[in-house]
Amino acid sequence: MWIRPVAALALVVAAPGFAQGQAAAPVAAPSSAPSPAQIVAAAPAADWVAIAADQLLVMDLAPGRDRAARRVVIQLLPAPWSQGWVGNIRKLAAAHWWDGTAINRVQDGYVVQWGDPFAEDKARARALPAGLQSVPQSAYTLAAGAAPRLEGPRLTDGIYAASGRFYQGWPIAAGSGASPETWPVHCYGTVGVGRDMPPDSGTGAELYAVIGDAPRQLDRNIAVVGRVISGMEWLSSLPRGKGEMGFYRQGKERTPIVRVRLGSEVPGLPMWQYLSTSSDSFARYVDARANRRDPFYIRPAGGVDICNAPVPIRPKP
Repeated sequence: MWIRPVAALALVVAAPGFAQGQAAAPVAAPSSAPSPAQIVAAAPAADWVAIAADQLLVMDLAPGRDRAARRVVIQLLPAPWSQGWVGNIRKLAAAHWWDGTAINRVQDGYVVQWGDPFAEDKARARALPAGLQSVPQSAYTLAAGAAPRLEGPRLTDGIYAASGRFYQGWPIAAGSGASPETWPVHCYGTVGVGRDMPPDSGTGAELYAVIGDAPRQLDRNIAVVGRVISGMEWLSSLPRGKGEMGFYRQGKERTPIVRVRLGSEVPGLPMWQYLSTSSDSFARYVDARANRRDPFYIRPAGGVDICNAPVPIRPKP
């Protein structure tokens, strides 16, 4: 089950205070204006939300040539989006199914993908755990009545969705009309479910992480199930595959996966926090990303790509 490559496109969304398509007038940058990083650093402790260990998926790769440990930590998407696939992923991790599998594909500017190297060979493929759901394509989105109320700044989107907002620290797109659908979006570091041709939607056994420009054209076509919050450097720096779509041609080129566990199974795992997307600090952070007023900038852009306003995540102090 492999996702197929498509050209990545940019999404530009208008920030609060700017109508879609309205150009920002040149403004001198006052030296006292805080940068986004300064706003995040000044956010009070009450604006930070802990990420529970059972929301994390911990993947340990085989050490590289320098023998350094290579750990990748993935935060799983919260309910109600993609929960059929997320439930399958939890079962796969509990069964230690990924232990001894590999990273099989690294396509430059696009994705890193991992799972069973022999998934398409019925004679050699490893058996999946019992009880995995078959999730329908309709689950890529949620109807308005099934989705919780979104929060944070409303970003106007004229390309892939009518608008974008946030929910519990996650970027969520919304359609138009009286009862718009909502769906999680593909940004740098997003983790999704590899699949074969429709109507197959994947089980969650094959996963990928975005290592290039946000491939938003994949939204509503493939399930988003999480995001990398630590160890992204281990994935983005892997050797690129020379085969079609970035697959490795030889087994020795693959990076072995030693183990994958839910965070609640990993002793001594550090904890992380995200900046609450309903907080005033986050609203000021997004505005500062859209309208840079700190000394380096000459004029504000008047808008920000929803993937270029990443929700700040930090280790718990």
